[in-house]
Amino acid sequence: MRVITGSARGVRMETLEGEATRPTADRVKQALFNSIQFDIEGRAVLDVFAGSGQLGIEALSRGADNCIFLESNPDAITVIGKNLRAAKLFQKATVLTVDALAFCRRTNDTFDIVFMDPPYASNYVEELLPVLAPKMNVGGTIICETDAEKQLPERVEDFVIARSQKYGNTRLWIYKRE
Repeated sequence: MRVITGSARGVRMETLEGEATRPTADRVKQALFNSIQFDIEGRAVLDVFAGSGQLGIEALSRGADNCIFLESNPDAITVIGKNLRAAKLFQKATVLTVDALAFCRRTNDTFDIVFMDPPYASNYVEELLPVLAPKMNVGGTIICETDAEKQLPERVEDFVIARSQKYGNTRLWIYKRE
């Protein structure tokens, strides 16, 4: 797994061994970043269920201003730190070992882009979408990665699905403010 483009292009990133995390497949990551490539520079990013941190790191490499990485697994936190140092992007990052839902409920931060890639068998996306929608800046984008068969709501507050695309057993959902 490598950073696709930007200041950290080609940097190899570590992942946790085993099934504790499920890194986003390269072709899914490529499609995701192709669809938001002009919306990244200077933006505030939140990477929820960050795993190895690859989505937030890719955004930082492409010019995002900052990224908060949320992860509850301490071993994954260690991997995120290693990947940020390898990419030389640690100064733009805040890495937190927290429960995602609790953080999102209490934060006063606002975001331009949110990446949400929870365990597929969970209902975290449905729980977090209405919590995150009010914390989005004008022009914000919420990107969810789910199992291909999962159905998400067409609308969450003033966000609607701008794009939904299936890639094998994965589906990307891109919500934009209406």
